[in-house]
This record gives sequence, C-alpha cells and structure tokens, in this order.
Amino acid sequence: MYLKLITCNVLLREVCREVASSPHTFDLYFTEKGDHEFCDRLRSLIEGEIRVAEESGKPYDAILLGYGLCGNATAGLGSSRFPLVLPRAHDCCTLFLGSKQKFRELFASNPSRPFATPGYLERGSDRFQTSSTRKFLGLDKSYEEYVALYGEENARYIMETLSPKTSEEPTLVYIAMPGTDSLGWEERCRAEAEREGKRFIRVQGDPRLIHKLIYGEWDPEEFLLVPQGQKIAPLYDWDQVVTSKPQL
Repeated sequence: MYLKLITCNVLLREVCREVASSPHTFDLYFTEKGDHEFCDRLRSLIEGEIRVAEESGKPYDAILLGYGLCGNATAGLGSSRFPLVLPRAHDCCTLFLGSKQKFRELFASNPSRPFATPGYLERGSDRFQTSSTRKFLGLDKSYEEYVALYGEENARYIMETLSPKTSEEPTLVYIAMPGTDSLGWEERCRAEAEREGKRFIRVQGDPRLIHKLIYGEWDPEEFLLVPQGQKIAPLYDWDQVVTSKPQL
C-alpha cells in the first residue's frame, strides 16, 4: 500500500523504526509537540496536511493519523478522497502504552497524573505531560462553570469527585520505550521527580499500536477506519472512543 502518515514528532523514533521495516510505502508528516497545547491549531494543521494529500495527485490507499483524540483535535477530520485510519485512543499516551486498557488502568482514577516518555522529554522545555482525558470528557471546567451548567449541588459533587482528598503522594509516570535506554532520559526524569517530591513510577511502554497502524493491521477493535466523505466523531467512552459519521 501507498500510505500518508500524519503524526506528532514525540513519536518520531517509534514511527521511523516501524516504517523502516514496513512492507508499505510512506510519505511522512510530523507536527510539533507544542501544537498539542492548542487543539484548534493542531486540528487545523492536520486538516491542512490532509488537503495537501488530496491535492497532490498521489494515489494514496489511506491517510493514517498517528494521534488519539488529543483534546478533540482530531474530531471532525475527514477526507473527500481517501479513507482515514485512526487508533481508538484518547491521546498519544495510549500509543506509547500499547492499548487503551493500559491507559485506563493508569489514568482513569487520576486524569491529571503527569507522565513522560523519551519522545516528550527530548522535545521542548515542557517535559512532563498530562493526559487530555479530562478535557476529552468535558471535565476541565472551573467550579463556576459547573455551577452555571448543573447547579451548585451537582457542581460541588463534580469537583469533589475530580479532586478527591487522598493520602496518595504525587507521582510521575515514566513510560520507557524499547530501544531508548541508552539515551539517559529515565535517569534524568527520575532525578527531576525526586527534586519535585514526586514518586517515580516506571512503566514499560509497548509500540504495538504504532506497529499495527504502520503495518496495516487495522483491527476494528483498536482502529477506526473513516470512509471517504465521513468524519471522525468522539464517543466520550472508554471502549470505542471514536466513531465516524457523514460530513454535512
């Protein structure tokens, strides 16, 4: 297959490793790590690159998006000419962990828990990331905004649920990716966590979703195939995460 892959540069090492051994032919485009901070900007960049692919005259079999929903940045994206393929993931963290189940285990109880990967750490000064799950689920509002939406009693309940009183010490999750041990990021991340008084948790990453995306192994349980003329739509759940619907 001839494929266009649009993804974030925090995944560059893992993506290039898989592309190098893939049986398929690729054109690659990477957005910057900082583009995640503004979902509208990230959506605009991805949409623009989809349009470049459509107008290039190249006979792509599909456009692959190496993202999750990423704060709804991929919501509404579609192509009139090519099918899109997207992992069923809340954000890029799922791609580093290898499954949405592992993502849920680590972040469902604390969506604001900071995490780091070699790809995040080597790009930019904002080293520790937080999952975009709270934003994805609509749980990133202030107390006053919740009062306006749901009333004082419900707003109080939501805030207590999102920020429970707990004896759990602050933590930092480091996702160690295969082939990156020699870079020294784990040691530096551990030292920085200690300086900030956070408990360091090392989790072994798994590039299996990246591999499956690049090798064309698009199991519908883990990937959404968006037909031509349809667009990505969020489902706000832990199972499917995304679906597709006709473009208006």
